[in-house]
Amino acid sequence: MNLSARQLRAFVALADEKHFTRAAQRCHLTQPAFSALIRALEESAGVRLFDRNTRNVELTAEGRVLDASARRLLGEFDVVVEDLRDHAARRRGRVTVAALPSLAAGWLPGLLARFHHDYPGITLQLRDALLDPCLDMVQAGAADFAVAAQRADMSDLESEFLHADRFFLVCRKDHPLADKTRIRLRDLGRWPLIQLARGSSVRRHLDEALGGAPTQPMLEVEHLATVTGLVSAGLGISVVPAMTLFHFRRDELAIKPLAGKPLTRPLYLVRRQGRSLSVAAQTLYDLLLEHREQIGAEQG
Repeated sequence: MNLSARQLRAFVALADEKHFTRAAQRCHLTQPAFSALIRALEESAGVRLFDRNTRNVELTAEGRVLDASARRLLGEFDVVVEDLRDHAARRRGRVTVAALPSLAAGWLPGLLARFHHDYPGITLQLRDALLDPCLDMVQAGAADFAVAAQRADMSDLESEFLHADRFFLVCRKDHPLADKTRIRLRDLGRWPLIQLARGSSVRRHLDEALGGAPTQPMLEVEHLATVTGLVSAGLGISVVPAMTLFHFRRDELAIKPLAGKPLTRPLYLVRRQGRSLSVAAQTLYDLLLEHREQIGAEQG
């Protein structure tokens, strides 16, 4: 038996009003259309649901069985519809974003705060992780989208360009490189180099740029805060993208641009290919795109 919400609402209206004309008016139907709806419901159920005479309309025993269930089903249906409307109106929802740590700590917080202010009913989740875990979360559906770089295998993912993140040298102000006006990437080979782990997008782009050029690796670490401490202590120099420079703005450190062809880390918004985002996720996605020009401005 196939019951529609329209039929159930007509049934409940008639059970309440006990009068076809009043029930039809309540459902905004003509009486013939309303009567046809009740008749179709009884035919579908295979039982008589109402006893009718010239004066009264009363539920039958089978009608009373349906009455309680019909009211419960309509209540649940209304809750579902209202919930859907809340999501469509961005009064409710959930968004999970995966982001590289440098983005999660530097550029994203202000925009996430703005989004939360505008849509306080939407639950935000931020997963900061290195490149592969970021993209794996999107592929697996554990994150709606990622703010990240690309990797060799971008299967089932689509990317929208966000920003070209330029690399800079960071060193102590008393380091010989701090006074040079023109520093090329190949000039760094003679100095101990503090590097991030190979799983990071920073390291992958730097290794590609160096192309096997000789370096003097000093230490390899997982976190930018550690790189900052090691460089500040004079244990070596490092090459990092602009979006990480807030870690290195210290009195004892120098931040120097690299001469020659710009070395950059392209960044993207990455989502599952061929999959629509929820209204909430699409709203945040669009907000990030709208403010991507701020990335370069905030690095000055």
